Amino acid sequence: MRQRRLGTVALALGIVVLTDVLRVFLPSVITIFGQAASTPAELLGAFALGWFVVAFAAPFLVARVGADVVGATAVLLLGVSRLTLTAAPGGRAQLWLASAGLLAGLIWLAATAVRVAHPVPGLALGLTASALGHALLGTYDLVWWQWWPAWVAGVALVAALLAAEVTFGRTRDGDTPSVGPAWLLVGPTLLLGGMLALSPAVAGVAMSYWYGEAGTAGPPLFALAPLGVAAPLFLFGALTAPRHRWRTVPPVLLLVGVLLNGFGPPTLLTLAVLLSAAGLGGCLGLVGAASPVARSGAAYAVVGGMLVFAVASVLYYAAYDLGYPNQWLPAVVAALIVVVAMRVNPAAERSPQLPSTRSVRWYAALAALVAFAAAVLHGPWLTATNRDGPPEQVRLVAYNIRMGFGLDGRFDPRALHRAIGRADVVVLSEVDRGWLLNGGHDTLELLAARLGMPYVFAPAADPLWGDAVLSRWPVQRARTRALPAVGAPTGAQALGVTVDFSDGVRLAVVSTHLQPPPGTDPVVQARAVADFATEYADGAPLVVAGDLNTEPGDPAFTAFAGAGLVDALASARPLPTSPADDPREQIDHVFVSADLVASDAVAVPGTASDHLPVAVTLTLPAS
Repeated sequence: MRQRRLGTVALALGIVVLTDVLRVFLPSVITIFGQAASTPAELLGAFALGWFVVAFAAPFLVARVGADVVGATAVLLLGVSRLTLTAAPGGRAQLWLASAGLLAGLIWLAATAVRVAHPVPGLALGLTASALGHALLGTYDLVWWQWWPAWVAGVALVAALLAAEVTFGRTRDGDTPSVGPAWLLVGPTLLLGGMLALSPAVAGVAMSYWYGEAGTAGPPLFALAPLGVAAPLFLFGALTAPRHRWRTVPPVLLLVGVLLNGFGPPTLLTLAVLLSAAGLGGCLGLVGAASPVARSGAAYAVVGGMLVFAVASVLYYAAYDLGYPNQWLPAVVAALIVVVAMRVNPAAERSPQLPSTRSVRWYAALAALVAFAAAVLHGPWLTATNRDGPPEQVRLVAYNIRMGFGLDGRFDPRALHRAIGRADVVVLSEVDRGWLLNGGHDTLELLAARLGMPYVFAPAADPLWGDAVLSRWPVQRARTRALPAVGAPTGAQALGVTVDFSDGVRLAVVSTHLQPPPGTDPVVQARAVADFATEYADGAPLVVAGDLNTEPGDPAFTAFAGAGLVDALASARPLPTSPADDPREQIDHVFVSADLVASDAVAVPGTASDHLPVAVTLTLPAS
C-alpha cells in the first residue's frame, strides 16, 4: 500500500513539473525557433516532433541501465531544467533548457511506466493539481516570474518530486506489471486536458461569452465556475470505475464535448468544458479499473502516447498558418481515447488500486474549493469605469501584443503594461486567451487586471484568439463582423464598441487585425473594415486601429482614406513599428474621422512584442 501511494505521489508531482516545462517548450518553439512564422512550418514541426521521437530510445535505456537509476537521473534533470527556466534570460538559452527538460521528462515517464502498476490515480491527481495551480496563479505560471517567491515555490515543488522519486525507488520491491492502455493515454489526456477540459483560461473565456455578443469580463465569482465543476467531474470519473451498464456514458460525453468545442458556437464553450472533463475522466476510470498486464510495452506505450500529443498539437496549430480545417483533430484524439477505453474489460466494478469513494469525494471537494478560490483571487475585479467624464482628450494606444511573448520568447504581461503606459482606450491585436500552444495563458485577463481596464474581446481564428478593446469608460453596443478570408489561413474580424463618456459624448472604436495571404495587399479586408466602421459609427466620432499589415500609400491604406478617415499618425511619419528591435515597416495604424483632432503621435520603443505600440492623443469634438 505504501509503495503504491509513493508511486502515485511521484507520478502526480512529476506530471505537474513536466506540464510546467511543456508550457515553456511549446511557445518557445513558436516564438524563438519559429521567429513568429518566419521559419517554415515544416522545419518548425520537425524540430518540435524530433524530441518526442528521440524519446523512443528511453525504453531501451531503461532496460539496459535500470528503471530506478534512469528515473532518478531523468527526474533530477527535469527538476534542474524547471528551476533554471525561471532565471533564463529568454532566447536560445530558454529554448534549449525547455527542450532538455522535455526530453528528461519523457525519459522519466518511460522509467516510471515500468515501475508504477496503475498510473491513473497519479495522472488524474497531477493533471488536476497542475490545472488548479495554474488557476490560482491567474494562468501566469511561476516559471515566468523573476521574483524570489517563484524560486521558493519552484524549489519546494522540485524537492518534493525528488524526495518522492528517491523514496519510491528505495521502497519498491520487485518488478510490477503495468496497465499498458492507461500509459498510452497519458499524452492524449494531456492534450485534451490542456486544450479544453482542464484549462483555467478556457473556463474563464467560456463564461465571458455569457455576458455579451463578444467576450467580456463577467462577475469574478463565476469567472472560473466551469473549472470548479469540471475538475471534480474529472476526478470522480478517473478515480472511480464506472459500473458495466454505465461504461458507454464517458465516451459519449467526451466526444460530444470535443465536438461542441470544435463545431459549436462560443456560447456553448462552457458546456463543452464540462462534458469533456467528465468524459475524459470517465474514460481514464475505465482503463484504470483494468487488470495489470506485462510491463514490457508500458514504456513504449507512454512514449507513443506523448508522440500523439506532439503530432496532434503541431497539426492543430499549424492549421492557422497553413490554412486547413483543424476542428477534427481533437475529435480524432478523443476517438482514440474512446477506442482504448472501450476495449478494456474491467476485472471488477472497483479496482483495489483506486482510492476509496470517500477519498475521491474529498479530492473533488478540494478541487472545487481551490477553483472557486482562484476565481475570487483573480477576478476580474474590473469596475465599469474609473474616469469621470466627459473628457476633452483621450489617449489611445494600438498594440499587436503577439500573445504576450516578447522578442526574447518570455511571457511577460508586466512588460506589455509598461509599453502601453498611460492610456484611456487600448486596441489590441493577436490576443491569446488560452491556446495550449502558447502555454494556456489568458493574456487579455492578465493585462486588463494590470491596467485596471474592462475589456471586450472578439474571436477571429477561434473562440480563444482574436482582438480586443479596453477602456477606462463604459463601453456599449459591441458588434463583430467576420472579414473576407481571401485565401488567408488565419481568420480576421472587425470589432466595434462605443465608448460612453456620459452627457451624450460617445466615441466609436473599431479594432481589427488584417490578415492577408502572404505577399498580397489586404485591400479587400480593408474595404470591408471601412464599410463596417462607417456603418457602425452612424455619424459618431470614429477610430479604426490595429495591425493593418499595410504601408502608407498602399491600396489597403488608401481604402480607409477613401472612406473619409484621416491618418492620425501622419504628423509623426515615418513611424515604423515592425520588427520591434529594428523597425522598418509602418503597418500598425490609427485612422480617425475628420471631427477628431490627433496629436502627440508616437511609436513606443520596446521589445515586449514583435511590434511597437502606437499611441496618439485624440481631442473630442465639442458637444
